[in-house]
Amino acid sequence: MKYSKLITAFLLFIVFQMSGQVYTEKIVGQKNQELKDSLKVAEYPYALPIWGKKVAQKGYKLPYSAGLSINYFWQDSEIVISDLEVGFNNGPKFNLDEIVRFEKSSVAASSISIRPDIWLLPFLNIYGVFGKAKTSTKINAGIWIPDDANNWSKIADFNTHADFDATTFGLGMTPTIGIGGGWLALDMNVAWTDISSLDKPAFSYVFGPRLGKTFNLPKQDRNIAVWVGGFRVHISGDTNGDIPLSQVFSTADTQAKVDEGFTKVADNQEKVDNWWNGLTPAQQNNPANIAKHNTANRALESAGNFLTTIDGALSTVDSSSIQYSLQKRPKDMWNFIVGTQFQYNKHLMFRLECGFLASRTQVLGGLQYRFGL
Repeated sequence: MKYSKLITAFLLFIVFQMSGQVYTEKIVGQKNQELKDSLKVAEYPYALPIWGKKVAQKGYKLPYSAGLSINYFWQDSEIVISDLEVGFNNGPKFNLDEIVRFEKSSVAASSISIRPDIWLLPFLNIYGVFGKAKTSTKINAGIWIPDDANNWSKIADFNTHADFDATTFGLGMTPTIGIGGGWLALDMNVAWTDISSLDKPAFSYVFGPRLGKTFNLPKQDRNIAVWVGGFRVHISGDTNGDIPLSQVFSTADTQAKVDEGFTKVADNQEKVDNWWNGLTPAQQNNPANIAKHNTANRALESAGNFLTTIDGALSTVDSSSIQYSLQKRPKDMWNFIVGTQFQYNKHLMFRLECGFLASRTQVLGGLQYRFGL
C-alpha cells in the first residue's frame, strides 16, 4: 500500500543543517598579538552584528555579517508509522492499527536549498531556508489476523515505491563561541514542509550541536575546519491527508490479494468459531478465553470490513480517494555527524558533512558567499 506520501514531510528536516561554518573568534596567544592589537584599533565598518564594534575592540575576530548559501543534500532514513486510520470516498475511517503492521520502511531524498543568514549578535546567527526536494519512499506493510490459537499470520502484503516533490520553508538560529581556533555551535531550527497530499504543512524541529577546530593555512584568511557532532530531529506526529486511490492500488494486483485475503479471513473465522463452540460453559466464562475470543473476532471483523471496502473501491479506482490519519516518527532521533570546510577567503567557503550510525545516513555539501552589512 502506497503510504509514501503520508510521511513525505518528514524528509526535509536535514536541509537546515547546511551552511558555512563561521563564528566570532576570541584571538589568543602571543603569536596572534599583532592581529589582536589591530582589531582593537581598527574601525568596524558594518551595522551588524549589534555590538560588533565593541566586541571587535575587545580582541574578537568577526565574520562578515551576512551570507547566502546554496546547498545539496541526500539522505536515506528508516521511519516508523503507527495509529493508522483509513477511509474511502469520505466515508467512515477504519482504525487499522491492530491488523496493519509496517515492516522496514525507508525514505530517500535529495534537495537543493537556499539559506540567507545574518549575524544579529556577535555570537548569534539567524537564518531562513527555502528548499525544493525530490523524494523516493519505500513502504512495506501487511494485514495480519489471528487464528484459534491466537497465532497471527499475514494475509496480504503491500510493497510500494513512489517518487514526488516537496517544498520547505524554515527559520533557525545558531549560537556559537570560538576561542583560539576551537569552537562550539548549537544549531536549531523549525520548519514547515508542504506536499499536495497533506491537509496542512508538517512541522519539524532540529537540534544539531557541533564541536570543531579550525586550522589556519599560510595565506591570510584561508583555513580548513573539521568537526564532529550530533543531529536530533523531532517531527510533528499527527498526519492527515487525502490521496487518489489510483496512487495507492493497482487494480489487477490488488484484486488478487483482496480475494486471497477474504479466503484467509473466512478460514480463520471458522477456526475461531470451532474453538469457541468446543469449549465448555466454564471455559467460555474464563476471562482469558473471553479476551482471546473478543480479540480474534474484533481483528477478523476489522480485516473483513477493510477488505470489503477495498473490493468495492476497486470497481471505481479512477474516481475513488483515500482519507487517512497516522502517527509518524524517525526510527532514531539522533545520529552522529562529521564535517569539514575549506575557507578560500572571508567571502567564500566550501562545506562537506556526513551523518551516519543509527538508522539514518546523510551527505550534504554547500557553497557559501559572505559579505558585510
